[in-house]
Amino acid sequence: MNIGFVGVGRMGANMARRLKDRSANGRIRGGEQFHITAVYDTNRAAATALAAELGCAASQDLSEVTAESDVIFTVVTDDAAMLEIFGGSGDNLLVNARGKLFINCATISPQVHLDVEKLAEKAGAQTLEACMASSITQAREGSLYLMCGGSEDAFHKAELILKELGSVVRFIGKAGEAAKVKALVNMVMNINTAGLAEGLALGAALGLDLEMLRKVFSQTGAASRVLETDGEDMQNREHTCFFSAAHAAKDSGIALALSRSLGLDLPLARATKEQYDRMVAEGLGELDKSGIAELTFKDRHKHSGDHV
Repeated sequence: MNIGFVGVGRMGANMARRLKDRSANGRIRGGEQFHITAVYDTNRAAATALAAELGCAASQDLSEVTAESDVIFTVVTDDAAMLEIFGGSGDNLLVNARGKLFINCATISPQVHLDVEKLAEKAGAQTLEACMASSITQAREGSLYLMCGGSEDAFHKAELILKELGSVVRFIGKAGEAAKVKALVNMVMNINTAGLAEGLALGAALGLDLEMLRKVFSQTGAASRVLETDGEDMQNREHTCFFSAAHAAKDSGIALALSRSLGLDLPLARATKEQYDRMVAEGLGELDKSGIAELTFKDRHKHSGDHV
């Protein structure tokens, strides 16, 4: 089976490496062989470097990825990028796409998944959303948490590949449904991250030992997955990016748009998005989401919460 990747940033590149390794080691379930045949990215240098590493083509056109592949993974930034790669004038992924399967992993609006599914159907192709609730390490290790939406037929066609990438592969329902779940996962994660930053910042301002405070948090109702992944980083100001503040702002915005469409007010989600929007505005958008602590801890820099 020939596989292409469109979008080879932190996640896409490591997913491609994982599939390449598994196939090279002969460990694919059912004896299937996966061949990474083409990669594409608007960052041409990134695509070229990965192609050289994997021994595949660095396609200059989207339609070339489709021509070289049976299954195409897309891991792009946002709604606009998704609509461009599938519906852009001239070159796009749906040129001569009959019989192809597109597995779309980006966190985007549910409606865009529906729009892309319709475009693909007109071209004789299938789509499946495979939303990822994991990060870079899990992409490389094949332990992603994948939430899938689309037709059951598309899911079954993709399942063998997805099980090489994920420790959990869950079918949610029709197109758009997995994207709704992913939006809520990230909304709650972002709220938890902002809350943890404020708790640690207040603890620091009170003169508490943050090592002790994090331990107490972990053993009480303040425990969370974010405490495990981000707590020490917030304390130590280590914000190497695994999930950027810019993406946190974007994803919280998706959830808020869904809530507005239903007339539902979500004040915590709104306040959290405002914090991440502030990070972006102040040039901190490419820090990890843990960098929100830079807005709350006293005496850090001009972004800090000294005024609170």
